[in-house]
Amino acid sequence: MKRLLMILAVALIALPMAAKKKQVKQQTDREYWCEQAYKMARPVLENMAKGELQKNMLVEVSPNWDGRNKKVAYMETFGRLMAGLSPWLTLPDDDTAEGQQRKQLREWALAAYKHAVDPQSPDYLAWRGHGQALVDAAYVAESFIRAYDALWMPLDDVTKQRYLEEFQQLRRVEPPYTNWFLFSSTIESFLAKAFGLKAYDDYRVMTTIRKVEEWYIGDGWYADGPVFAFDYYTSYVFHAMYLETLQNMIDAKANTRLEYKKYYDRELKRAQKFSIILERFISPEGTFPVIGRSTPYRMAAMQPLALMAWYQKLPKDISNGQVRAALTKVMHRMYDQQNNYNDAGFLTIGFCGSQPGTADWYTNNGSLYMTSLSLMPLGLPADHEFWTCPAEPWTQVKAWGGQPFPKDHRWADDIQTKDKW
Repeated sequence: MKRLLMILAVALIALPMAAKKKQVKQQTDREYWCEQAYKMARPVLENMAKGELQKNMLVEVSPNWDGRNKKVAYMETFGRLMAGLSPWLTLPDDDTAEGQQRKQLREWALAAYKHAVDPQSPDYLAWRGHGQALVDAAYVAESFIRAYDALWMPLDDVTKQRYLEEFQQLRRVEPPYTNWFLFSSTIESFLAKAFGLKAYDDYRVMTTIRKVEEWYIGDGWYADGPVFAFDYYTSYVFHAMYLETLQNMIDAKANTRLEYKKYYDRELKRAQKFSIILERFISPEGTFPVIGRSTPYRMAAMQPLALMAWYQKLPKDISNGQVRAALTKVMHRMYDQQNNYNDAGFLTIGFCGSQPGTADWYTNNGSLYMTSLSLMPLGLPADHEFWTCPAEPWTQVKAWGGQPFPKDHRWADDIQTKDKW
């Protein structure tokens, strides 16, 4: 009898605890994305807002590092992080937990942008003396493009003038005959948009557009220069920076031989096709093929899919629900099962966890902040359909689960462009 009473007492105590457990709110997909974004961004922006990133960042470099100045890591970290984070920071302030984090990150970012170009700041970035600056200056410019009103317009005139000077002095860098052309065009087209047509180098934009068109090989894929390589540079650079270059020229009302709107509309269709390919790359388990160089850029491989979701231009064959579900599954698979951060809280070299052997000769752990490019749908408000619609099975889940799924066919260009004169 005594034993029975003890069992009943334990059961009565356990009942409220079980009820309490049931009341714990399950984390939404958006809450999980915000958690990942804040975890990634805070160590960078909190330090740089105080001018202490270069003091406190735990830098890692490739085992076969080419010997360049390691200070390039800080510019890579900041520029690449902000290129992916900036859409989220465009949303208005609110009193939610997310809103408070977002406001804090924006305030830190605006302070960090000032340090980045202030020669008297300990966190003045390595804009001069090497060619790598062209690459990561383009990601800084891209962050301004993606959050023009939220991150560019609030900067003071002195800071804006400093960016103009730093961007223009990068014309000293002759880009290799590769995707680097787009770094030049992104910067120059931003100058046209922000400072007027007299501030930019038209030739660098025109040449890039013509070369990118030559390198298009069909079905959404670009060759990285004259020779095709099976890697994710179509994701890392081509689609996003090409679209943004063309949009900047439209916004700047540039009148040249090229009909920028037609080029933009055609490139948008190519990006949509490539988004279909990327969505089909995601397995039912939330993995995707690890191919080519620069694999430690992690989820940057999914940039075009994230960009189309943020633009609200997903092709009709894929829905918001399946894209959100697929990308969330990849994030869980990548970030939950392995530790992707070093002891100081900065990203560590690897694809899924610490894997130094994945690094190329130019890789440092600042390079890896390109993974933030997958976070762009956070720029859609929390009540947008992308976040509120039910999760849906993506293509590979349907295909391997015996469900109907759409067939895939080649997409041919149907927009023709001719020089206006």
